[in-house]
Amino acid sequence: MKPLEGKVALLAGATRGTGRGIACMLGSAGATVYCTGRSTRANRTARRADGASPFDLANRPETIEETAEMVSERGGVGIAVQTDHSVEAQVAALVERIRSEQGRLDVLVNDIWGGDELGEQKPFWEHSLEKGLTMLQRGIHTHIITSRHAVPLMIKTGPGLIVEVTDGDGFYYRGNLFYDLVKTSVIRLAFGMATELRPHRITALAITPGFIRSEAMLDHMGVTEATWQDAVRDRPDFSESETPFYVGQAVAALAADPDVFSKTGRAYAAWDLGPEYGFTDVDGRQPNIVRWIEQHMPEAKWKKPDDVFYGYWGPPPSLA
Repeated sequence: MKPLEGKVALLAGATRGTGRGIACMLGSAGATVYCTGRSTRANRTARRADGASPFDLANRPETIEETAEMVSERGGVGIAVQTDHSVEAQVAALVERIRSEQGRLDVLVNDIWGGDELGEQKPFWEHSLEKGLTMLQRGIHTHIITSRHAVPLMIKTGPGLIVEVTDGDGFYYRGNLFYDLVKTSVIRLAFGMATELRPHRITALAITPGFIRSEAMLDHMGVTEATWQDAVRDRPDFSESETPFYVGQAVAALAADPDVFSKTGRAYAAWDLGPEYGFTDVDGRQPNIVRWIEQHMPEAKWKKPDDVFYGYWGPPPSLA
C-alpha cells in the first residue's frame, strides 16, 4: 500500500513548476490530488508565443489537465478543476466539490503565485504600484482565501497538513519589496495557522525549493531537462539546481510522516528535508544551493549586525 493511498489533497496552483512537481509526488505516494489553476487546454495555445518572456504566464503552454494526467500516470488520481483562487466564490465551489466527491481533505498545498511577470528590480518607490499590489493579491490573498474555505473540511477530516510554498527559509531580503512581502508573509501565514490549528492537530508549515528547474527556467536558460547541464558553463550555480519533483518528494514525505505535527509552524527547505527523509531528486542527487553558494560565492553572506541577507543576486539598487 502506498503511504498516501486513501488521502485527498488539494494542490492550489498546480499548473506548472513547483506546484506540478508536488502534485506528481503526492500522486506517486497514492493520493487523490485536485489540481487547480487558471490555465486549461481551452485557453492555452500549443506552444509559447514567439518573443514572449518565458515567465509571462499568459503565454505558457502548461495546463492543469496535463498535471492531473501526470498525477494519474504516477499511480495517484489526478483531478483538474479550473479555479481562480482570487475569486472567493470559485474557491468555495471547489471545496464543496471536494466535500461532495471525497468527503474529506487531508492535505492542502498553497502554491498560487502568478507574479513572475510583475516584479521589477527597482526600489519600491520606483516600482509600479499596480504591479506590486497585484503581486500581493495573487501571492497572499489567494492563499488566505483558499485556506479559509478548505480548513473547515480538514478539521472534519482529522489531523492533516497545510503547506505554504515560499522562496527561502530565512528572514532575509529577497531583492524586491513586493516579492519579499509575498514570500515572507506566507511563512508567517503558516505560523499563524499552525497556532490556531494546534488544538485540531493540523500541521501548517512553509517549504522552499532550491534553484528549481521549472519549465520557465529551462526556457530562460535555452535548455531542456535532458540538456540542462549545458547551461552550467554560463551559470555555474545551475549545477546545483533541482527538478520540481525534489520539493515534491519533500511534501510527500511530510504528508506521510506520522510525526509531522512536531514540525508545525516553521519553515523548511527541500535541501534539508532530502537528507532527513532519505529521498533524492530524479537523478539520484540531493542538491543544496545554499551549500553551493557558501562554497563558491563567499561574498553572499549574512551581513552583521543586522542579519540582513541580500542573496547571491546582490542587493537591490537602493541598498547597493
